[in-house]
Amino acid sequence: MRSATRRAAFAALFTTTALISTTAFAQEAQAPEEEDSNVIVVTAQKRSENLQNVPISIQALGTKKLDELNISNFSSYSQQLPSVSAQSGGTPGTNVIYMRGVASGGDGNHSGSLPSVGVYLDEQPVTTIGGNLDVHVYDIARIESLSGPQGTLYGASSEAGTIRIITNKPSTAGFEGRVDGEINTVHKGGVGGKLEGMVNMPLSETAALRVVGFWQRDAGYIDNVPGTRTFCGTTLYDGDGNVTGCLKDGISVNNAALVKKDANYTETYGGRAALKVDLDDSWTVTPAVMYQETKSHGNYGYDPTVGDLQYQHFYPDFRNDKFVQAALTIEGKVGNWDVTYAGAYLDRKTYSESDYTDYAEAYDSYYESVGGLAYYFAYQDASGNTIDPRQKVLGSDHFKKMSHELRVSSPQDGPVRFVGGLFYQRQSNEIHQDYQIPGLGPNLSVNGSPGTLWLTQQERVDKDYAAFGEMSVDLTDKLTFTVGGRAFKYDNSLIGFFGFGRNPGDNYTDTPYNGAWSSKTGVIQCFTSTGARLTDVKGTPGIVLASPAVAGSPCTNLGVWENGKAVPTRAKGDGFTFRMNATYKPNEDLLFYGTFSKGFRPGGINRRGDFGPYQPDYLYNYEFGFKTTLADGLIRFNGAIYQQNWNSFQFSYLGPNSFTIITNGPNARIRGFDLDASLFAGPFTLNVAGAYTDAKIKQNLCHAIDPTYTCATGGNSIDAPAGTRLPITPKWKMSATARYTQPVGDAKAYGQVNMTYQGSAPSDLRTANAALMGDLKAFAQFNLALGADWSRFNVELFVTNLLDERGDLSRYVQCGLCSRTYIVPNQPRTFGLRVGSKF
Repeated sequence: MRSATRRAAFAALFTTTALISTTAFAQEAQAPEEEDSNVIVVTAQKRSENLQNVPISIQALGTKKLDELNISNFSSYSQQLPSVSAQSGGTPGTNVIYMRGVASGGDGNHSGSLPSVGVYLDEQPVTTIGGNLDVHVYDIARIESLSGPQGTLYGASSEAGTIRIITNKPSTAGFEGRVDGEINTVHKGGVGGKLEGMVNMPLSETAALRVVGFWQRDAGYIDNVPGTRTFCGTTLYDGDGNVTGCLKDGISVNNAALVKKDANYTETYGGRAALKVDLDDSWTVTPAVMYQETKSHGNYGYDPTVGDLQYQHFYPDFRNDKFVQAALTIEGKVGNWDVTYAGAYLDRKTYSESDYTDYAEAYDSYYESVGGLAYYFAYQDASGNTIDPRQKVLGSDHFKKMSHELRVSSPQDGPVRFVGGLFYQRQSNEIHQDYQIPGLGPNLSVNGSPGTLWLTQQERVDKDYAAFGEMSVDLTDKLTFTVGGRAFKYDNSLIGFFGFGRNPGDNYTDTPYNGAWSSKTGVIQCFTSTGARLTDVKGTPGIVLASPAVAGSPCTNLGVWENGKAVPTRAKGDGFTFRMNATYKPNEDLLFYGTFSKGFRPGGINRRGDFGPYQPDYLYNYEFGFKTTLADGLIRFNGAIYQQNWNSFQFSYLGPNSFTIITNGPNARIRGFDLDASLFAGPFTLNVAGAYTDAKIKQNLCHAIDPTYTCATGGNSIDAPAGTRLPITPKWKMSATARYTQPVGDAKAYGQVNMTYQGSAPSDLRTANAALMGDLKAFAQFNLALGADWSRFNVELFVTNLLDERGDLSRYVQCGLCSRTYIVPNQPRTFGLRVGSKF
């Protein structure tokens, strides 16, 4: 076992070394060869500005830094951003992103809350429900991480912050291209690699085309090992004929056909193209398109009760995730005002199959005292024979997103500056989840889908409308006041089917009702042709179910009946968010700011009507920050301290029958600070970034909703007492990179050390569930690189996770009663070779 003491020792050693190096090189520092070579230009406020002049806590990873750190996806860049944390569903593209501790856990369900962190690709939002769009990172200008509510300029899904991925744009300056390749091997795992390339082609003096292509294989390192599961068979009775238990002598299965070493491997490929056309001296049009497909195999979480980096699954696990995004940006001037239009259409399709044997194992044990699954459930074939109770889940999501933004901004050299505009977004998701038990009898299955125990077939639509504006006024040459606001409306809807089937015999009264013996969920709640729910008219001769509103479902039980048909259930609302900021800049090298801002996340609909809709939640942010540039630009030191009040936060959890429920919880209080420092000392550079987050709930989290938060009425109970830490986010997270470059002949040789560290964090807000799954353990990771750059060629040897630390990125269980906790780890020690060429 790797001890916390060992991790702390290495962290302390690295920090001490960094401080010593900083002092030594600061004494010997010389000015950079090129003036302003260390300036980072960002567009966080919808205009190009020096990072040091932006009164926002922001961390930016530029093209050079992304290349130096060999960053290619969300997992790699999120480790370098201390304010960012994530909860993984076990495969790439299923991460739910959090910032500054604004996390209640359990988010990401396709019918659940909208994200609290917005993700943008250039000017267009690509935030999606159920997992982030994991854009491949290559030929990227920069990644900007904006901490705190950004709802004034970036909308509803930027309640806690925004991540912006900015691509390099076509240039008419000249032809250029590059090709990069990599091969790597994972300790006790497989072999991976990637091949990437780009070309920029001027087509004329006013037009240019930029094309990027990429392929990457992430090697597997988690094994699906041999295992068996045996379920209850013989039912035990007492002398009075009452069931007292069962013997584990029933159906026994093994996974011999699926045993595989390094089962969790992923392939990603795709490309993007952008065309820039200067219509005249004032107007530019830039259409762009990106396509990416990711194919993941195996499970990315291991079961520690089975072994290190091992699990036992009995059905295949895979996920295909592909998307295409078409975008159009038009930029120009009307008079001396800038005008920008940004529109995009995103089409994302995912398809997955996953093993759900853990559910059968857990519920067979839970019902063991009453005979187990074989007796308590009706898992039978058409002849009434007990069948293998294991389940597999077939799932798909078809996500579409259309967005339009039109904004104007005044000249930036005046004492009064304004940016404002209009925004519209429509996003939809066609949701399909099919929980299958092969061989399940037709009358016990979802009607019309033999072998399906549970079906979710829904269509979700979320629409947002907004008008926004922000004005900055220079009160003096050193003091600026900014005020901004965003008026918004949202209209979210959900319609379709979810649940079990219903035995149609004797006008839907025959038993068993379905494979789970459920009498309340599924087809029984569907609308009939008269608009009545089936549960109210069952047994009536001649019952006809109304035609389903969503294709592929047997009927509709999620919606409302209006004018002779089922229509979506809706959640509508409107409101206003704001941002107020005062900035004091005593000289060109110092900036101090104070911000009071508000973020929001829309409410929505619970599929279970007995839980009702959930309401919006709001985040109030109080922040003071500073930005300093010292020693003629050789040292940059930025920081911010904040308190955030998160009121009535949305909380998702697995309720009855492992059914996702969303409620509004208590209030939370989050305090912390962000620090980011850089040293540019001739051939030596040092970057250190860190974040401290203290996030706690202020009242009890009750098992059932209780406005008093005492949890003392109606058999209620406390799931998390006041003062409990919010989950997922560590108290401490940091990254540091030291790099030394030395000319050797025609080359520039370099050595680099990168370290990331994150402290422990609860895996769940509910204390009992957190205790069951265990905390996310603290870990530190060291990455080394040694290479050389020539004018047109580069080569690098690298090792990531040098000490082979086993870090916890996420923990999860497959169902509410499941006892097998899966840990999503960081990648084990990996050696690799990178080569590249520019032309």
